[in-house]
Amino acid sequence: MPARRRLLAAAVTAAACLATQALTATAATAATATDEVVSRGVTIPAFYNPPTTLPAANGTIVRSEPLPLALSLPSLHGPLPGTATRLMYKSTDSNGKPVAVTGAYIEPTARWKGGGPRPLVALAPGTLGQGDQCAASMGLEHPLSFNGETVSVGYEDLSIYRLLAKGAAVVVTDYAGLGATDRLHTYVDRVDEAHAVLDAVRAARSLGAASVTTASPVGLFGYSQGGGATAAAAELQSSYAPDVTLAGTYAGAPPADLADVTKAIDGSELAGALGWSLNGFLQSDPELRPIAEAHLNAAGKAALADLSTMCVGDALFGYGYAKSTKWTTDGRSISEIIAATPELKTYLDGQRIGRLKPSGPVRLATGVSDNLVPHGQSRDLAVDWCRKGADVTYKPVVLPNVGSALLNHFAPLLTGQGDAIDWLTDRLSGERAPSNCWSLPVQP
Repeated sequence: MPARRRLLAAAVTAAACLATQALTATAATAATATDEVVSRGVTIPAFYNPPTTLPAANGTIVRSEPLPLALSLPSLHGPLPGTATRLMYKSTDSNGKPVAVTGAYIEPTARWKGGGPRPLVALAPGTLGQGDQCAASMGLEHPLSFNGETVSVGYEDLSIYRLLAKGAAVVVTDYAGLGATDRLHTYVDRVDEAHAVLDAVRAARSLGAASVTTASPVGLFGYSQGGGATAAAAELQSSYAPDVTLAGTYAGAPPADLADVTKAIDGSELAGALGWSLNGFLQSDPELRPIAEAHLNAAGKAALADLSTMCVGDALFGYGYAKSTKWTTDGRSISEIIAATPELKTYLDGQRIGRLKPSGPVRLATGVSDNLVPHGQSRDLAVDWCRKGADVTYKPVVLPNVGSALLNHFAPLLTGQGDAIDWLTDRLSGERAPSNCWSLPVQP
C-alpha cells in the first residue's frame, strides 16, 4: 500500500477506534486571566490562563468551575457517568519552579462496589499534541469537533468513562503547558509529567465537591505518553509525594528510553512527535537551544514552530512519514545528532525511566509488535524494575504486525484496556497483585 494511503488508513482507523487525538494548539505565550488566546481558529477559555502568582503548596487548587460533559445521560441517581469539574492546580516543574496545571475531576454516579471508600484514579493522557486546546479536559467537553482548520477527537474519554462505570472517581491531568496558556507543553518530560499526575491527586482530594479523601485508595492509569507519565510518577512518589500512597499503577507502552523512541518515530506516521519532543526539550533546558539552532535548517525550525500549535490529527496529515534528515543542516537524522552530541545524550539519559524502584504494584503492558514506542525498551523497563525488587505484572500484548507503526502502537491500547482496568480495580479493592517477574525470561 502506498505511504499516503497507509497514512490515511491509519488515521481513519485510529480515529474510528477512538485511538488518536487530533486537536489544536496555542502559541506558547504568557497570558493573563483577561487575555484571549486563539489558535487555529479555536478560542481557549480564559479559565486556562494562569494567574501571575501561584500558591505555595503543590496540589493546591488555583481555580475550579463546572465542566459540562458532552457525553452525558440523565438517570434517577444523577447524570451518567458523573459530574465534572474543571481544575487548575499548582505543581512544580523539572527546574523546581512553580507551574499551573489544568485538568478535570469527575465524580461518578455509579456506586463503588469494592471494599472500603471510593477510590481515586489519576489518568495521564496519551499523546495529544502540543497545543493548549489538545488538552484532555477540553476533550471531555468537545470529544469530536471540526472547524475547518483542525479536528479533535477526545480518545481518552473511553478509558475515563470505563473507570467511572466501575465507581472510581477520576482526575485527569492536562500536563504542564497543555491547556494552561503560559508556556509550551514539555512533551515526555518525565519529571514534569510525574509531578502533574501526583499533584492532580492532591488537588482532587482537596476539592469540596469530591467524595474522595486522603483515605481513598489511589491508582494511576496511562498509555503511551500517559504510560511514561504514570511510570515516572510511581518512581517519584516516595520522594515527591509521600502523602499519596499508590494502590496500583498501570503503565501501558511507556516511552522509557527516549533515545530509542526518537529513532523509532522518525519517518513514521507520527514523525511530528519529534518536533514536540524537541520543543519540550528546549522548554525544559534552554541551554540546549544553541545546539538546536546550529543543527536545524530553515525547514526544521519552521516545522518545530508549526508543530507547536498542532495536535495528533494535524501532525499525521502535515508531517506523516517526515524524515528528520530534511530538517538538519548536514542531512544527519536527529538521532544521529543526539548520539554525537554529549549534551543531548546527557539530557536524554536524564529522562530515562527505570533507574528507580516504583512504589506499589505496577502493571506494565506493551505490544510485541509495537515499533512506534518500541516493545524492546518497554520490556527493558520491566526487567529494570524487577531487578530492583518491584512488584511488577508484565503483560506482553501479542498482536500481528499490520504494517502501520501507528496502529501497531494503538491497537494494544484498546485490546488491553479492559484487562488493565480490571487489574487496577482489583488493586483499589485491596486485592494483592501477584508479580510475574519470575516469568520474564520466557516472556516475549
